[in-house]
Amino acid sequence: MSDLKLNLGCGDTRMPGYVNVDKYGTFGPDIVADLEVVPWPFEESSVADVQLIHALEHMGQTTEGFLNIMKELYRVCRHGARITIKVPHPRSEGYLGDPTHVRPITPNVLSLFSMEENRKFIERGWPNTRLAMHLNVDFRTLSITYAPTPRWHHKLASGEVTNQEVMEAMESQNNVIDEIAMVLEVVKAAA
Repeated sequence: MSDLKLNLGCGDTRMPGYVNVDKYGTFGPDIVADLEVVPWPFEESSVADVQLIHALEHMGQTTEGFLNIMKELYRVCRHGARITIKVPHPRSEGYLGDPTHVRPITPNVLSLFSMEENRKFIERGWPNTRLAMHLNVDFRTLSITYAPTPRWHHKLASGEVTNQEVMEAMESQNNVIDEIAMVLEVVKAAA
């Protein structure tokens, strides 16, 4: 079984034990590759772990480009591969203040690429786009973590607000959450 680990869109953050990949060679990645151009230089089902740390929101400005990235990510990952995605919350200055951010990445966006979630959409009669079924990909969400901004973290730590109040504020206010971290698992049928 493959142990290949990829740090995609690494920028200046090289990770030991990973193949560090970036579009720009400025900071010396192991492989210089534009991840918006497919196919990627990795074999099918060869990757066990992927890190996309503040990278995915910079890719796939067009719908077709983003869907190609998700299909290629699925192609190169083996069954059970873990994908860690960290992105700025789309209602944060970290997201809004960077003109190179081309697409918000949220748990709801990634749920469109889950067969389990697509089946729930059908059962509930929801009109959500069933991208997992359309693209024949399957990414199961294992965890979602929200990192509050320092101001909201302080409010939470001091007991001024509860976790529930932070989650409610996140739905209607800017600059409540700095970062969303999501861990996905690739689901593929047995060969």
